[in-house]
Amino acid sequence: MFRSRSKDQQAATAKATADQPQQPRDPQAPKGRPTPKRSDSQTQRRSRAQTPANRKDAVRAQREARRADLARQREAMASGDERYLPVRDKGPVRRFARDYIDSRWCIAEFFLPMAVIILVLTMIRVRGVQDIALLLWFVIIVLMVLDSAVIWFRLGKLLSERFPKENLKGVKAYAIMRTLQVRRLRLPKPQVKRGERP
Repeated sequence: MFRSRSKDQQAATAKATADQPQQPRDPQAPKGRPTPKRSDSQTQRRSRAQTPANRKDAVRAQREARRADLARQREAMASGDERYLPVRDKGPVRRFARDYIDSRWCIAEFFLPMAVIILVLTMIRVRGVQDIALLLWFVIIVLMVLDSAVIWFRLGKLLSERFPKENLKGVKAYAIMRTLQVRRLRLPKPQVKRGERP
């Protein structure tokens, strides 16, 4: 049972392996060179990691990396580059919602300029002017609510048609919040002109 094989058996197995065609070597296989010593591989690993020697250097390196990430995000916000946008703005669904809002006129984007005008009118101590200011507040708020409702339902319909299998949670609210910003100050920057179809 535990005896060594005879010479005949060894010769038969050698012949059988010689008859089998050799399989081509996998190009990803690392062999074909001697195995490095453990000490060499450890020093290579340490030099690759390049961890800072003290805490101060580590904090500085982390701050630099964060600064570089923020700069990349700022550039992406200006150019619309999807790769470096924040998670909140990523994806084709969010891009479509942004383009839909940027391609139309929205009442809400005029809210801030109108609020300044109404604030100035309320400071004037004339009864008629203050009544006009209150009426303007009422009108602008009603128009904003109506416009937002129209956007909510139309965008919801378009999103369900174009992206039936995507997760649409929070996209309509994201679009409504974008309408509150003045077009020139929106981030990511608008990629479509007014009147263009997204």
